[in-house]
Amino acid sequence: MPLGPVTIAPSLLSCDFSRIGEEIARVEKAGADWLHVDVMDGHFVPNMTIGPPVVEAIHRAARVPLDVHLMIDEPERYAPHYAKAGARVLTFHVEVTRDAAHARAIARAFRSEGVAEVGLAINPGTEVERAAELLDEVDLVLVMSVNPGFGGQKFIPGTLGKLRAARERLDAYEAQSGRHILLQVDGGVKVDNIAQVAAAGADTFVAGSAVFGAGRDADPHRYDTVIAAMRAELAKVGK
Repeated sequence: MPLGPVTIAPSLLSCDFSRIGEEIARVEKAGADWLHVDVMDGHFVPNMTIGPPVVEAIHRAARVPLDVHLMIDEPERYAPHYAKAGARVLTFHVEVTRDAAHARAIARAFRSEGVAEVGLAINPGTEVERAAELLDEVDLVLVMSVNPGFGGQKFIPGTLGKLRAARERLDAYEAQSGRHILLQVDGGVKVDNIAQVAAAGADTFVAGSAVFGAGRDADPHRYDTVIAAMRAELAKVGK
């Protein structure tokens, strides 16, 4: 599923929405593997973002897969709309589920809608075991390294221990099943910490303000500089 040893997924939450088509083209040219799309409902998180029509428009403009992160209540209710809009990866939060059986039902509902890869996210305060017991149903585990709801937050250092714990469980599961599950991290990932995050076990990195903020502050055509710098840092730890 990744296009290389690691996947970098710039988060469109931090882009200039008044020029989103141009932003997508520039960040893809700069080397983005996926585009991360944050969907917030104002209930599960204290913010509201975009709905299926905007995701569909992003899909029409994009050449790389859309990684759609549902930070919403009742994700199974809206899965058909986001699947139809073009989500390649569709992720929901374990915190919105009643129990493991409910989480399994949601993951299976996503697959029934034709989603290629199903992701399961956990918040900073949620135990890794909530995701570990569901590995047979998902293709990606997303460890939030900030409290979800807003872009531009600082990376929570304690997340590194959670990533290491998740990596240990994913490796054990892969050895047993032969299935590789991606370990994604989202929140505060920047050039100066991405190597440390990778060393803790992540292989899929969401970066919003680190990519789009740098382009706006300097030159909107220089997203390639940030992504190249991230890959250089990852190479230092063998990624």
